[in-house]
Parts: sequence; structure tokens; C-alpha cells
Amino acid sequence: MDELIRHPLAYARWLHGWSQTELARRVKEAARRRDRRAGTSRQRVSLWETSVTPDEFSQDLLADVFDVPHDRVTALGWPHWLPGQETPAPLGTGLTITVLRKAAQMAVDRRTFLTYTPAALSALALQWATIDPALAAGATNGRPVDPAFVDWLEKTARDLTSLPTAHRQHTGALLDGHLTTVVDLLERGSYSSNLETRLHALAAGLSQTIGWHRFDHQHHAAANRYWHAAVHAAHQAGDTDMGAGALSDIAYQNIWLGQPRAAAEGLEHALSRTTNPTARSLLFLRKARAHAMLQESRACHRDLAQAEKFLNSATDAAPRWCAWMSPADLAVDTGRCLIDLRQPQRAHEQISQGLALLPQARNKTKAVFLAYEAESLLAHGDATQAAELARDSLSLAQQIGASRCVQQIRNLSATFDPLSSDHSVERLLHDVALAH
Repeated sequence: MDELIRHPLAYARWLHGWSQTELARRVKEAARRRDRRAGTSRQRVSLWETSVTPDEFSQDLLADVFDVPHDRVTALGWPHWLPGQETPAPLGTGLTITVLRKAAQMAVDRRTFLTYTPAALSALALQWATIDPALAAGATNGRPVDPAFVDWLEKTARDLTSLPTAHRQHTGALLDGHLTTVVDLLERGSYSSNLETRLHALAAGLSQTIGWHRFDHQHHAAANRYWHAAVHAAHQAGDTDMGAGALSDIAYQNIWLGQPRAAAEGLEHALSRTTNPTARSLLFLRKARAHAMLQESRACHRDLAQAEKFLNSATDAAPRWCAWMSPADLAVDTGRCLIDLRQPQRAHEQISQGLALLPQARNKTKAVFLAYEAESLLAHGDATQAAELARDSLSLAQQIGASRCVQQIRNLSATFDPLSSDHSVERLLHDVALAH
């Protein structure tokens, strides 16, 4: 199995076939060409790929090595200027099928970082909020698409995406095959305008679901590409709520990866054209989390109030992509916001309330929520109970094959005292050490 590449600098090295030692040598050569010296070593490169931002001079040298214009370095910032970072295709340019095809071909992904910069994704959200869909009026010249076959594709996709969470780890290849089939029909088939809209809507829904599969396995670049494709397909289908859902998934990913400002900006654009109350509730809830991470308490509480208002006022059926949104989600995510705002007691109360309401079938969500509750208890000083809940979360995450949730517990376990004599903490740290 290929080793996951976790940083854009590592990916840039991989593109050129360079080791860390070789890159360090080339940086030193670049310094000599400037009549300067650089003490760059393999260890220094390793730090740049994990936790340290290179200083301005080192970035100039890296730009020389990778032949990147220096104005790009200044404009985009570290690490977004590195080679391998991409720009999303603009909406309304007839590139929907191309974007879908590229996503469908991304079955194996070596990268776990985002290949689109936060600024580029914010620009995509702005386009989506301001550009009207331009649906194709005519049919293509390929073989006619059978409406009954599209009926079957739609039904099968609904069946696959409605399976219990524990089963979804086994459906990835089936969903990939469905999306490839839909893209083939769009690219080579002949169909009416109505059938084209249905195919684009189906492609959007499949891309959104597959994006979550990739996200749960920490294949962030692939998830990013699938959600980008879902935005395009939903835009082509004229489904503004589904487009907003895909944009909000990108924002959620930004939150998960510690980029709340980009998430808040994207969600603001997504909300501008979201009409369904349940969908609006979910988007406001995610926006509240972004503001909580930014320590913007007033904005966070304002968004939480909006999320509650729209959820309570929902009378129309919710779109499939957010039909699961419930008072349990509102309560737990409110608690998650309160953790970020350093109110652990209130956070624990909200999360406990939400967990009691959560349906048993939503095991992945329960794994995430249990981790939140463990974090709130640890912040409140109850390491024993926090460790027990963290172990429950880890067990669930392993059962459903969600490595993202396993990593969440791994990160949380690092905040426990490694020298603790508490039996529960010892068991947690032992289990995490064995987790994969």
C-alpha cells in the first residue's frame, strides 16, 4: 500500500522524485547561487512537512528550487504556493462533465491534504452564489439513454446511500461504479433536457456521498475533488440546495482541518441561495462551529439561534443529503461550540442531551459525538470518565472503518497525561497505540 502523503511539500518532493535529503541539498545550492548560506538539513525539511513554517528566506529558496514565481509565494502563502496545489474549475464554463470525470477517476489518492487552496474554494462558493445555472438545451449525438435505466440508477443509489453506517464501508466500489456509469451517460449518451437534469442531479448526489466516504478515510484531496464535482453537477441541475450542501461539506472539511475562516466565508455564500429550512439549519450550525473556533462568541451564538429557529420551523421534507439533521445534532454541535468557547460544563450538558436523542443506526455520528463528550469531560477535569467515553468512541470508529474518527481519538488521547496511573487512561492509551 502506498504511504499517505500528509503535506504539500512532501507531495511536491514526490512529484520530482526527491528525498528529504535531496531537497535539502538543492536548497543549499539555491542559497549558494544567491551568495548566501543555508543550514538546511533532512531534519529541517521533515519539520517543514509537519509542524514548522519556513521563514521568508527559506521559502524564497524553495521557490527557486521548484521554479515557482515569487509573487505567487507572497500572494498565496505557505504551503498553498507549492506545486501540486490546484485551482477549481469555474462554474458556468461547460466543464461539469470534465470535473465529474476527473473525480470519478480519483479512485486512489496518495494525498491527505487539500489540493485546492482555501482562497480558491471561497472563490468557487462566491461563483455558485452569483452565477445562474446554464442548462444545456439540446441533446448530444450518442446512443439514446433509456429512462428506465436512469430510474434503476436512481433507486439503487438511494438504497446504497440509505444503508446503516456500519455497512457503508463496504459500498465504496459500488458507488464509484455508479458514478462512472452516470458520467459515461452524460458524456456519450443522447437524452432530453429533463433526463439530463436528472443525470446531473444523480451525479451530484453520488459525488457528495463518495466525498464523505473519502473524507472518513482521511483522503482529503479526493473528498475535496468529489465535493467540487458535486457543486458543478448540482449547479448544472439547477438544484441550489444540493449545491449548498456540497459547499457546506467542503466547509466542514475546512473546519475539521483547522481552517475555520475559509469555512465561515464559504458557508456565508452557500446560505445566500439555500431555501429548505433543514438545510439552512445545518449550514448555520456549521457556521456557528467555525465562529466558535475563531473565538467569535457573539457570531457563534447568533448562528446557533438561527440553526434552532430553522430546524423548529421545518415543515417541508428535507433534501436527502441533510434529512438526518435533528435536535440531537443541534444539541451536540452546540456543545462542541461551547467546548471551543471554553465552557466545558454547559458543553457536557448539551452533548449528553444530544447523545440521548441520537438514533442507534448513526454509529459514525455517535463515534464523533462521544469524542466530543470525552473532550468536554476532560476539560472539566474528569479524566476517568473521559477516557472511558473515548474508548467507546474508538471502538465504534474501528467497527465502521472510519479512520477519520480513529484519528480524532488519537489526537484527543495526546491531551491525556501519559504518566497517569488512572486505569481508564492507561487502557485508552494502550488501545490507541494498537489502533490502525
